[in-house]
Amino acid sequence: MEDVDKWLASKTGELGTRSLKLIHGILNRAVKSAMRRGKVKRNVVDLCDIPEGRAGRPPKALTLAQALAVLTQAEKSGERMRACIVLSLLIGARTEELRALLWSHVVAYDEAQAGWLPVGETGWEHEEFAIYVWRSVRQKGDTKTVKSRRSLKLPRRCVEALRLLKEAQEIAQEKARDRWKDTDLVFCTRTGTPVTAHNVRRDFRKVVEAAGLTGREWSPRELRHSFVSVLSDSGVPIEDISRLVGHSNTVITETVYRHQIRPVIMQGAAAMDKIFGS
Repeated sequence: MEDVDKWLASKTGELGTRSLKLIHGILNRAVKSAMRRGKVKRNVVDLCDIPEGRAGRPPKALTLAQALAVLTQAEKSGERMRACIVLSLLIGARTEELRALLWSHVVAYDEAQAGWLPVGETGWEHEEFAIYVWRSVRQKGDTKTVKSRRSLKLPRRCVEALRLLKEAQEIAQEKARDRWKDTDLVFCTRTGTPVTAHNVRRDFRKVVEAAGLTGREWSPRELRHSFVSVLSDSGVPIEDISRLVGHSNTVITETVYRHQIRPVIMQGAAAMDKIFGS
């Protein structure tokens, strides 16, 4: 038991608490299996405490001024990175969700047919657009949770970024005709294959640097934190923010994004000013 405790403790400087819990669970199951086969008499792993691991980098968000600067630079960069940043920042989509997004899940409301149709069928000459956030690059292709499956109306800035990306992709497809892989992915390489997390992180940091920030201090996931922060500062209720980011309830939103949620509760003060005078 002491040996296991010491070994787990030796990993606290390089692994986070979640990783240590996973390792402890694997060891626990392995020893239980050995017990069933008569290889060991006692499961000492079950008696061990899981130590606190290395603290992760605290989450942070762009200020409104920084977000505007990043958006400005994104719109000067390549179509793929532009669309990725604009969608992450303006609808709060996770990078893992965007990397799995299909063109068939980018839809427009077709007034003539009174329904939502993929832009590949109905084109871009419409007033309302949305995306179906139904997939991610996780092992089974599912979103992080059931509640993470959501359909989101797109701001005009997102629509324009996607339209330009689609046009650029069609040109790339024509150039790489013999090598093109038809995956229907919105975010793909020049030959249609999936982009990696490294691709996204590298290109994102170039845009951040151009916006006057230190690239290595920021990651794509913090665009989602910035989405929450900007909405919160603008007075959007926590319940609405929770639904937009795909959380099952506001507790998750308040826990995960506690540094980004800054509600100022004004109703009481407004009521008292009205009752008693200012």
